[in-house]
Amino acid sequence: MITGAEPLSLYLCRFESEDLVSRRPMSGTVQEFSEGFNSSAMPKILLVEDDCDAAVEVKALLTANRMTLEVVPTVDRARDFVSVSDYDLIILDWNLPDGTGVDFLKFLRDKGCQSPVLMLTGRVNIDDKLTGFTAGADDYLGKPFHAVELLCRVQALLRRPHGRLENILKAGNLVLDIESRRVTRDGEDLHLMPKEFAVLEFFMRNPNRVFSPEALLERVWETDNESTSHTVVATIHRLRKKIDSPGIDSKIKNQFGMGYSFTLDESAS
Repeated sequence: MITGAEPLSLYLCRFESEDLVSRRPMSGTVQEFSEGFNSSAMPKILLVEDDCDAAVEVKALLTANRMTLEVVPTVDRARDFVSVSDYDLIILDWNLPDGTGVDFLKFLRDKGCQSPVLMLTGRVNIDDKLTGFTAGADDYLGKPFHAVELLCRVQALLRRPHGRLENILKAGNLVLDIESRRVTRDGEDLHLMPKEFAVLEFFMRNPNRVFSPEALLERVWETDNESTSHTVVATIHRLRKKIDSPGIDSKIKNQFGMGYSFTLDESAS
């Protein structure tokens, strides 16, 4: 399905009833397409694709490039997921077992969803493309496609105002490097666990905004993860211990009764 990509024989897919990769939020058995990749929390992408081979390869490509990808095989599942999660990008096939990607796209736009949508489909004649763009697609890529082209199109869509792909983030004496997965404080390396890194990245991209533990759980943890708000609190506690400078107020502020915020200004109270 994808040209220009190495074989992905170690990525296995198995079907169970109508589940292809993900379950309905908060129920059922988690079905993963791939193992071995460490998904970061940003950006968060939904792939609506019922072709197992295509989904395996797209997930491998994007998670290898530090994107979180959630995969659902039907329109029904896609509706479930967008009802409980916001996505930075939606990649959408046309022909699905219980409807069409175009109808789902119209549903998204009718409900006010502004997430960019990339149509990824074998329907490549000009009339099909016109239908997709008219329904609200931001980009359109035909199958088969080259892996490099898909990645470039995804990154281009994420670079729009809602995208968040800056490589170096700074907050006072803290520097977070996306490419190297490195965090330093006053030039000294800090050793963060993957989810601690993801939480810090999210905070640094969204400074001076208050997020409840539940909101952080939705944005930083994958939808089909079994973690709870207590996991978020524990992660932030560990993160503070690692990033805070002695004698200086924490950059991660407790907002009583509301949640947490992150300040770029060390001197802020």
